[in-house]
Amino acid sequence: MRRASAHRSVALAVLASLAIAACKPQVDDKRPETSREFPTADRPVSGVVSNAFSNEQERDRLGEADMVMNLAGIQPGMSVADIGAGEGYYTVRLAERVGSKGRVLAQDIDGDALRRLGSRVEHDRLDNVSIKPGGVDDPRLPERSFDRVLMIHMYHEVTEPYAFLWRMWPSLKAGGKIVVVDLDRSTDRHGIPPALLICELEAVGFRLDEFHRKPEIAGYYAQFVAAKSRPEPGEIKPCRLKTAKGASATSALKGN
Repeated sequence: MRRASAHRSVALAVLASLAIAACKPQVDDKRPETSREFPTADRPVSGVVSNAFSNEQERDRLGEADMVMNLAGIQPGMSVADIGAGEGYYTVRLAERVGSKGRVLAQDIDGDALRRLGSRVEHDRLDNVSIKPGGVDDPRLPERSFDRVLMIHMYHEVTEPYAFLWRMWPSLKAGGKIVVVDLDRSTDRHGIPPALLICELEAVGFRLDEFHRKPEIAGYYAQFVAAKSRPEPGEIKPCRLKTAKGASATSALKGN
């Protein structure tokens, strides 16, 4: 009898432990621990195919960088962050535009690209440029430091957009702006529909300020300002892109 009672006790303990385990929330071990308090992006993410978006001479022929810097109002003396700088197409042109009294911070998660950019900065003697590695869920920008933060043809590669943008929010000076240039197509095809982009930035405390479609920049230009406050990570409502046969790239969005 004692043995049977002991077996029943063990069985009940095992069942109780299984019930407790079943009540615990599932953790996605593939996500960085520093991202898990934020929602998961409900969209595919493009892989990085190249740190050079296209031929620099061709981009200059089209006037891409000048167009973007003009739309962004980049002026001498400004402090600008170039996120996803790669090998520095925008970094070197921003350095010239902001001048000796301005500053450019070039950031990327690709160490090899940053080393090549470092050699370019040293060769060109760009004393107003600094280089810093970033994280997949954190741009690691100092607070209240930038007049403009640029993300050019790279936002669709951000795997943890809510954590990334939320941690970017404090980096802007008063009157600072976030600039995104991307293609109007699905995120698994190296672009992002504008409505989805706007939804994701608004979800973490930004507000759309300007939007332009320009052939010179091979896509669209979206500019954002910081709202008065940002939500806590657990309060962020992730964006869902409604997909339907024949729907346009700017399909309706809703928060869940």
